Amino acid sequence: MSAPSSALRTRHAIVIGGGPAGLMAAEVLAAGGARVDLYDAMPSVGRKFLLAGKGGMNITHAEDYDAFAGRYGARSGEVAPWLDAFPPAAVRAWIHGLGIDTFVGTSGRVFPADMKAAPLLRAWLHRLREAGVVFHMRHRWQGWQNGALRFDTPDGPRTVDAQGGAVVLALGGGSWARLGSDGAWVPLLQERGIEVAPLAPSNCGFDTDWSAHFAERHAGAPLTTVALALAGAPGGAPPVFRKGQFVVTATGIEGSLVYALSAPIRDRIAQDGTATVLLDLLPDHDPQRVLDEVLHPRGTRSVASHLQSRLGIKGVKSGLLHECLSKADYADPVRLARAIKALPLVVRRPRPIDEAISSAGGVRFEALAGGTMLRALPGVFVAGEMVDWEAPTGGYLLTACFGGGRAAGHAALAWLDAGGVNPRS
Repeated sequence: MSAPSSALRTRHAIVIGGGPAGLMAAEVLAAGGARVDLYDAMPSVGRKFLLAGKGGMNITHAEDYDAFAGRYGARSGEVAPWLDAFPPAAVRAWIHGLGIDTFVGTSGRVFPADMKAAPLLRAWLHRLREAGVVFHMRHRWQGWQNGALRFDTPDGPRTVDAQGGAVVLALGGGSWARLGSDGAWVPLLQERGIEVAPLAPSNCGFDTDWSAHFAERHAGAPLTTVALALAGAPGGAPPVFRKGQFVVTATGIEGSLVYALSAPIRDRIAQDGTATVLLDLLPDHDPQRVLDEVLHPRGTRSVASHLQSRLGIKGVKSGLLHECLSKADYADPVRLARAIKALPLVVRRPRPIDEAISSAGGVRFEALAGGTMLRALPGVFVAGEMVDWEAPTGGYLLTACFGGGRAAGHAALAWLDAGGVNPRS
């Protein structure tokens, strides 16, 4: 991509935040002929992006688009325009344009061919620099001062005039503060009258308050080939189980299957004080088979030995039955068989937001014009996790950050073309 000539760069845009949303907004603005300065508090950009890629860079997902677009819960309607304009197929094409091949894993998740984030980020930054984007690192945004943007830098406070230009804020949510997403922007916007939903952990683990005995014996144990559901569906509807795997921790549960249900679990805890999830220890066995095996004569064997022999239940699965059931329920074959298929587990609180993969909450869509511009601050746009949406892991988070960043970049270009001017303090 060739950069527009300097003679054409009469429009100026400032992007604050060097994560995926901010970098995408910068790319769109530079490609549209704007002069772009990007500021970030960290010594380098894309730090959370790089960390997310350590276990394999999951870029997007190859499932049916309608199913994909529905993964954003209550905010799916607001996120849809971003995804429509930059769907998963376009994300893959964009990555290919950076010289990075992709492949679809068995789960439908899309990865770079080498599974790494660093080569993709290097190629992207090279493109941005070639397009004329100027990076200013170690600049921590501190709000506005007399109409100018105020930053803390290693050399002391600095103000940057934003008059006549567009500003895109892409400051992240509240998870992984050490990588730059610390939520420090929340009071800066609230004091300007901008509605911000409280930041909350998303894609997170939960505490269950295990007994000391169970935690000591089973912390770190994986639960593979299980299914999980949230109990108490509205209207008495049967629980919907999702199959997968997770890990028992010293304080509770975490892992991909838990993350997939983290939003409704978190919301139920907020509503009721606790939430009960149902754990199917043998999702590949129907209830009648489990009951038949439990009822099979066990002779002199203990119940635990009988379950291991007939159903393969041992280790952490056996420990969970002892942990969660009363002695009377454990001794009753019918109630025990029922628990094997739907073991009630009380979860009491989400893990701290700084441990979460992502966060919920942020700038409410009701505070935005056109889905990206702050109504209270014309010419200031927001993108990425600092907006009030959330999604499960699996490529959904990153795709919406890309799409939201592109939407903010295009909206900022349109605003500049219309001759907009930022309001003074």
